[in-house]
Amino acid sequence: MMDILMYLFETYIHSDVDLKVDQDELEEELLRAGFHQQDIYKALNWLEQLALLQEDDGHPYLISSASTSVRIFTADEMNRLDVQSRGFLMFLEQVNVLSSETREMVIDRVMGLETLDFSLEDLKWVILMVLFNVPGNENAYTQMEELIYNVEEGLLH
Repeated sequence: MMDILMYLFETYIHSDVDLKVDQDELEEELLRAGFHQQDIYKALNWLEQLALLQEDDGHPYLISSASTSVRIFTADEMNRLDVQSRGFLMFLEQVNVLSSETREMVIDRVMGLETLDFSLEDLKWVILMVLFNVPGNENAYTQMEELIYNVEEGLLH
C-alpha cells in the first residue's frame, strides 16, 4: 500500500499533473502500473481518511495542547513506530515543522497503514502527504522537503 501512496504522491501531487482525475481512470492506471486491486482500494481509502482528518472537528487531536505537554505512545504505536521514528517526530515538532495537531494526524495515518514493515523513510513520506493535504502548512511542507532531500544528498551536517 505504501508503494501506491508514494506513486500517487509523486505522480499527481508532487508534480504539476492535473489533479482532477476520475477515480475509475486512476484505478485503471494503477492496475496497469502493476498494483493489485485490493491494495489500490486500501490506498484510496487511506487518502480519503486523510482528507476527512482536516474536515472533522470531532477529532480529539485537533484541540491544541500545551507546548510543555509530552506525547505518550500506545503499545500499538510503539510497535509501528520504532525509536528512531518517534525521535524524528519529536525533532520535527521541536523545530516547528509539525504542530501537535499535524503530529497526531501523521500518527493517525501511520496507524491507518496495513503494513508490518514500516521504516523511517515511509514515515517521511506520510509526513509530506499530511503536510501537503492540511491547509496552512505550506511552509512546514517546504521545510520537510528540504530536510528530506538535504539528508538524502548528504548536505545536512
